[in-house]
Amino acid sequence: LRSRQLDELLKHHVIITTYGTLRSDIKLFTQMKFDYVILDESQAIKNPTSKVTKAASLLNAKNRLCMSGTPLQNNTFDIYAQMNFLNPGMLGSVEFFRQEFAIPIDKFGEREQKDHLKKILYPFILRRTKEQVAKDLPDKTEMILFCEMEDEQRKIYDAYRNDFRAKIMGTIEEQGIQRSQLTILQGLMKLRQICDSPAILNEEEKFPNHSIKLDELAREITENIGDHKALVFSQFLGMLALIRAKLEELGIKYEYFDGSTSAPDREKAIQAFQNDEETRVFLISLKAGGVGLNLTAADYVYIVDPWWNPAVEQQAIDRTHRIGQTKNIFAYRMICKDTIEDKIMQLQEKKRALAKDLIADDTSFVKALSKEDVEYLFS
Repeated sequence: LRSRQLDELLKHHVIITTYGTLRSDIKLFTQMKFDYVILDESQAIKNPTSKVTKAASLLNAKNRLCMSGTPLQNNTFDIYAQMNFLNPGMLGSVEFFRQEFAIPIDKFGEREQKDHLKKILYPFILRRTKEQVAKDLPDKTEMILFCEMEDEQRKIYDAYRNDFRAKIMGTIEEQGIQRSQLTILQGLMKLRQICDSPAILNEEEKFPNHSIKLDELAREITENIGDHKALVFSQFLGMLALIRAKLEELGIKYEYFDGSTSAPDREKAIQAFQNDEETRVFLISLKAGGVGLNLTAADYVYIVDPWWNPAVEQQAIDRTHRIGQTKNIFAYRMICKDTIEDKIMQLQEKKRALAKDLIADDTSFVKALSKEDVEYLFS
């Protein structure tokens, strides 16, 4: 039953709603007393200043529960708002938590503070890995698919890298690293796009489509995966458009969705992919398709442009590695050799360790970079 009437809602034992509805109808919800409030995918409230987080905190409940596969996506601070919802005040004020834990752990890697926080959180976290609860789940193999840029693509990449390196280092000298973040972000974004294809750069000068990744992906789908089904994730809509054109040229049937796809169309695409033998590829925008999807028909996953956030990529891979899956999973991260992507992989390992120890958006990633990191990335 769908209703916004208080007396109607009070007749029922369970109310299921979205974070968006919670935010817009919070006045209605605060008039009710709940035995339990359960937040699924609770990383949705990781920002303490967001309206959703504030709305969730206003609910009257005897018991509160958060459920998430990725409570920490970017940094230690992600856990604060979720914990503050569960036990208000337990971790102190936002500023206290930032100074006492977030900065020492993320910026300086202080072991003592990490262990201290772990001890505080321990009684309130029940952690279950997939290996513990789904022992019969088939194997998942994750591999790096290294791509060697050809001359034309490499020339464009090198020219942009040299240009940005001079610009960024100059800005850091003049204004310091904190004030150079926008320039660093722009540089990282452009170099990543060139790794996909210079054709997707949003520049006045248009470049031709030199893309080793597109060639490799086409080869994988036509030669390597046989009759198996594949999920293909990219963060760039421009790259997804190039892949669509390539699949059409090769006569390969596919489904597609990004952030602008309506809920009914999204559902239609999922059903077609899951049930139609002929539909072999599902193209998904990484940001739109990471959470809450069940796509067990696929057993191959390609992350076309891996980035700094291992949690988001893991979410994407796990769309198919979940209960109900009977086939072994092969997940490939496509990386251009000797580029920004190659270097980011090294930094990623550090972040993965953070999530493991305690139980990451572009700007918080850039904030964590030192001058040496930046020099290394643009070298």
